[in-house]
Amino acid sequence: MTRLHANTAQSIYRRLLDTYGPQGWWPADSAFEIVVGAVLTQNAAWTNVEYALTHLREADALSPEAILALPDERLGALIRPSGYFNVKARRLKAVCGFLVDAGGIEALRECGTGDLRAALLGVHGIGRETADDIVLYAFHRPVFVIDAYTRRIFERLGLFVGGETYEALRGAFESALGPDVPVYQEYHGLIVEHCKAVCAVRPRCADCSLRYRCPVGRNERA
Repeated sequence: MTRLHANTAQSIYRRLLDTYGPQGWWPADSAFEIVVGAVLTQNAAWTNVEYALTHLREADALSPEAILALPDERLGALIRPSGYFNVKARRLKAVCGFLVDAGGIEALRECGTGDLRAALLGVHGIGRETADDIVLYAFHRPVFVIDAYTRRIFERLGLFVGGETYEALRGAFESALGPDVPVYQEYHGLIVEHCKAVCAVRPRCADCSLRYRCPVGRNERA
């Protein structure tokens, strides 16, 4: 059970938006690029993912068919900056095979949100966070993404008690916010930005726009 209620979730969203401005996530030129980026960003900094995407773009390999046609060694070399490149090469080929078999991204847009999410979760290497990145940003469906940054901020705020399942946290946000895709997208981007800017592993509480309601921030000032 979380302590996240509608007024609280919306108040935090507005405070972060006032602090950082619109984030415009996900940065990509196409829905397929979002899919690729969602796989590559697993355990990787986004700056390194951008290098890998640039390599794929320069190799004219940003389509499911082009990635499937690449030898594993060549694909791994192109995405090396994202780390774990051999593992991610296999995952990219799995998701590309899924897309081709399904008739492409446009065909998948006909699927209901639950069916689409379930199908993605059946693909090798696609977990809940990656699937929800794809569903939210590539398909613009109202599915809230839960990542380590979300857990960090909301546990420090005392709104998560810790140990909740992914689905419980996702459901809490979706209940609190309603099915608002643009808000989900911005909120996720703002959470990432806030953790990078101040709510790091060692938080800089004096600079935090949420410190007024944060027990960690209050303790830092004591």
